[in-house]
Amino acid sequence: MNIVREDIDALNAKLKVVVAPADYQEKVNAILVKHSKTAKIPGFRNGKIPMGMIKKQYGRGVLSEELNKIVNESLQKFITENKIDILGNPLPSANEEFKGDFENPGEFTFTYELGLAPEFKVALTAKSKFDYFKVKIDKKLISKQIEDLRRRYGKLISTDEVGERDMIMAQFVELNDDATIKESGVLHSSTISMEFVNDKKTTKSLLGKKVGDKIIVDPANVSKGAKDTAAMLGVNEEELAGLSKQFQMTITEVKQMEMADLNAELYDKLFGEGVVKNEKDLNAKVTSDLEGMFSNDSDKMLTRSVYENLIDKTKVELPDAFMKRWIKASNEKEITDEQLEAEYDGYAKGLKWQLIQGKLFKDNDIKMEQDEVINFTKSLLVSNYAQYGMPAPEDKELSASAMQVLQNREEANRIYEMLGEQKLTKLFKDTVKLNEKEIAYDDFVEMASK
Repeated sequence: MNIVREDIDALNAKLKVVVAPADYQEKVNAILVKHSKTAKIPGFRNGKIPMGMIKKQYGRGVLSEELNKIVNESLQKFITENKIDILGNPLPSANEEFKGDFENPGEFTFTYELGLAPEFKVALTAKSKFDYFKVKIDKKLISKQIEDLRRRYGKLISTDEVGERDMIMAQFVELNDDATIKESGVLHSSTISMEFVNDKKTTKSLLGKKVGDKIIVDPANVSKGAKDTAAMLGVNEEELAGLSKQFQMTITEVKQMEMADLNAELYDKLFGEGVVKNEKDLNAKVTSDLEGMFSNDSDKMLTRSVYENLIDKTKVELPDAFMKRWIKASNEKEITDEQLEAEYDGYAKGLKWQLIQGKLFKDNDIKMEQDEVINFTKSLLVSNYAQYGMPAPEDKELSASAMQVLQNREEANRIYEMLGEQKLTKLFKDTVKLNEKEIAYDDFVEMASK
């Protein structure tokens, strides 16, 4: 076996693999002997078929399969041992013909093309400067958060008329264009929330209405999107197009949220026994929780800014012609040249970031040890339990659950990406100069959602 590397340029190379009979003959003969014992050919007893006939019938297929196996194993070994950093996988050469004769087996020559990972530097130093946006935690935001907590732990009570944040139970009846009831039309009872009625005219028509009042509404104006509209009317989403835009809405009940009182019972329920004793403690605790909650979003915005900066400033050249060939060859579904050209820039940008990310990990000796991945997964599970107000199980059970989650390849990839991003964010915060800026909550949300 002989493999020769030929560099075409800094991003492309070829590997010529020369396979001699000594590399394959013994294995091919052994497989043919096995075939001779099990093959069935009319006119010959089992196990008594001449080897010449066995070779004629099976020889080419066995040789082809064995050569393919030998070449692939040799390529991977050569690439690993010589520490060749490649993109994608080796591809059979598009320009150089395969050399060899299956009818008279002797020496075979296979030529493969390689796309080489580029050499580059990442421009990220202590001189790099980035804005780090933080939410301004003011009295208005604290009050809103406390109000939301009181509403979450409050209770619904019946009320006389519709207010700005009330829930309305109503019967919806489909109407004709002349506002008469449509025969065999939709008739369904459902609930709407005034908080989600965004149409100002509809909101005005509902405010102050009482049980028994009838209002003509467009169902789309008292729901959140097509899926919600369909559920409200008790129909399939596909049926909406054929329905009237006019429905008679008869109010059957109005519910108002009576907010929970600020007392020791609520404090203990929210934060644990004795953690918060009065409204001063409550304000401090809410402020701390808000800062922690928004810090994750602040980190994500910083990471996004650094990502965009590095993508823009880091010069990374790719073996584009090779990568396009590899994408077509490796894609499960057939992809046309037009599709490839249209989507390649996006693919190249993603690959560029993977290379930058990999270099950052390597240059800064960032690793993800197995114990660390398991503990990170356990922390995600604990957060999930907390989200539903449930206590986390004992550590042994939690560890078992984490291991089970990591058995799922998609979940494992997602968790590795999350942990990797967390480590990169820490690297960015430790490396670059941060220009902290406090901005209003609404502005922060708008920036974070981009």
